[in-house]
Amino acid sequence: MAGLEELLQHEWALYAGVALALAAVAAGTLFIYGSSKPKKALDPEQWVHFRLVKRTQVSHNVVKFRFGLQTPTTILGLPIGQHISCLGKDAAGEEVIKPYTPTTLDSDVGHFELVVKLYPQGRMSYHFSQLKVGDTLACKGPKGRFKYHPNQVRAYGMLAGGSGITPMFQVTRAILENPKDETKVYLIYANVTLNDILLKDELDGLAKNFPGRLHVYYVLNAPPVNWSGGVGFVSQDMIKANCPAPAQDIQILRCGPPPMNKAMASHLDALGYTKDMQFQF
Repeated sequence: MAGLEELLQHEWALYAGVALALAAVAAGTLFIYGSSKPKKALDPEQWVHFRLVKRTQVSHNVVKFRFGLQTPTTILGLPIGQHISCLGKDAAGEEVIKPYTPTTLDSDVGHFELVVKLYPQGRMSYHFSQLKVGDTLACKGPKGRFKYHPNQVRAYGMLAGGSGITPMFQVTRAILENPKDETKVYLIYANVTLNDILLKDELDGLAKNFPGRLHVYYVLNAPPVNWSGGVGFVSQDMIKANCPAPAQDIQILRCGPPPMNKAMASHLDALGYTKDMQFQF
């Protein structure tokens, strides 16, 4: 009788062990395949190589590059308003690292896009000019100090110059495409000529689709005939007329060439915007 009891206890322990093992496998499967959090592509410490899947010539010196992520459901994993570091080689074969802000969001799963202006003497511009579909780009991130949360301010004023539009465009998209975000955006975007305006069709489309939420004011140094926007450099009067007035619930973002950033900081100080109301990418 004692032997029978020992046998039954042994079999029960065996069945219990198998049951626990199966439960562990099921839990692991649920964690791996049932998780609602998508896999992030970026690594803050290691260079990750992304394959170029599409190259679109936007203008004579602007190219849009689309890079594929590891899987069709992977996200880049870049917080709004932050950027990535890109690694390349210049014409002399020397390594160069430069920051870029994708124009896509994490809602654009499976890929990310960079809109790049290619400068004749630019070291990283050379690397991008040589990229062909099938080549890879080494990236690391996320990088940056900007923290974004829906409705954290009543309105953003944005002062952008040239390729400095990319972080502004990313933040603007995130705001407007979130139905729970009521933040308004007032953008002043400066360039030399009409052809130099990056993402103009996209910006105009957003302004049309979100009337009263996005206001765009273009400024050109060399405008065409019958130009209705600003002329010359961004001035205090332009900022006063096209950006929200200083207040605790607004913030002015700026991103452009160093001389422009310096001039904009001086203008904002003179207009009464405190340091807490200003952020430079």
